[in-house]
Amino acid sequence: MPLLKAPHLPPRAPLPWILPSLFAAFNVVLLLIFSGLFFAFPCRWLAQNGEWAFPLVTGLLCVLTVFSLVSLNFSDPGILHQGSDEQGPTMVHVVWVNRRAFRLQWCQKCCFHCPPRTYHCPWCNICVEDFDHHCKWVNNCIGHRNFRFFLLLVLSLCLYSGAMLVTCLIFLGRTTHLPFSLDKAMALVVAVPAAGFLVPLSLLLLIQAASVSAAERSYEGKGQYLQGYNPFDRGCANNWYLTICAPLGPKYMAEAVWLQRMVGSDWVPKQNLHGPLCPSLLRPPALPGPGPGPQAQPPGLCKPGKGPPGSGEAAALQEENSQSAPWSKKCKLPNHVGYMMPSP
Repeated sequence: MPLLKAPHLPPRAPLPWILPSLFAAFNVVLLLIFSGLFFAFPCRWLAQNGEWAFPLVTGLLCVLTVFSLVSLNFSDPGILHQGSDEQGPTMVHVVWVNRRAFRLQWCQKCCFHCPPRTYHCPWCNICVEDFDHHCKWVNNCIGHRNFRFFLLLVLSLCLYSGAMLVTCLIFLGRTTHLPFSLDKAMALVVAVPAAGFLVPLSLLLLIQAASVSAAERSYEGKGQYLQGYNPFDRGCANNWYLTICAPLGPKYMAEAVWLQRMVGSDWVPKQNLHGPLCPSLLRPPALPGPGPGPQAQPPGLCKPGKGPPGSGEAAALQEENSQSAPWSKKCKLPNHVGYMMPSP
């Protein structure tokens, strides 16, 4: 009997984009509906009775919330452009971040070596620089270029929900002598979801504030840097400055991919990627200090292991030889994390 080949399963189709987009649009419409009910009934009664402070404050917070929500929906999280098949995963590229070695992970879908803290989002099918998480409420990734809008959205939602709840309670307290009416019913309809969203939003704001202060990311987990130290942590004040106030910088990957295609033939692949490493080749670049010679290696650097996606392996890796110097000199990496390339 002739042998029959086993049928190959068809590739899994990607998730339809229409459902997440409709969910994000539904959130915007829901916010506008509750805001309309709030301003049409409780705020209108307070304004008619001379209480103009409540409509003015809540109106400004509503405008800020809608602006941050729409901006986050259409913002660029820090998308890195796709690379070229000329570069392969067998090549090893190492960068130093504050005396710690990071191996640039190879993205099979985007075809380039990702910088540290870069992650390929499975929902958006893109590589995002300084990836934090994928927010399904806005159907967008949260990364280097829109993390400020995310913090602004969470903060404005907390303030707006609290202002709506306080206004509705004041309105109900000042109309206790009046019979039950449509205004009171709408005030209850607005106050209940406002109180329900206020608690988780406040917890989310506290968690994000703690993460920014410690220079951590949501997808990495809390135990990522327990064996050594967090090389991305520059102190609480500097971490907040880099997150909120520092310039975002240009989109560097368009130039970097072009340089990879130009100087890719000069890179030498490493054949033995998992073999024993020579301790003399694991020293980081010499840093200025009181003592002569390079500084001591941070603890946990010589332990092999595989890090989380996009963050690079924390194990010590061999430095690039002198032929990889053109890439380290020409390819400009983002300056918000302070990369240090090994000198030839």
